[in-house]
Amino acid sequence: MNLKVTLTSLTAFLNKVTKLLIPLVLASLLLGIIFGTSTPFVGDVYKNVADILNMLGEDALLALISVVIILAYLKKD
Repeated sequence: MNLKVTLTSLTAFLNKVTKLLIPLVLASLLLGIIFGTSTPFVGDVYKNVADILNMLGEDALLALISVVIILAYLKKD
């Protein structure tokens, strides 16, 4: 019974953190596109996402579509 309560509270905490971080990352990406990669903090997020997409190579578009689908699912809740 105690494990169930712990897992429920942990899940609730992670949901709150996710709901906080997703808009921050999206805003960072948008500001990185607008102002470039020389912007503090924002540029690092933009570079990291660009590196991840470049690492995927030809499947980058598929990965980007997958991220959009995941974000749409999270927004549904």
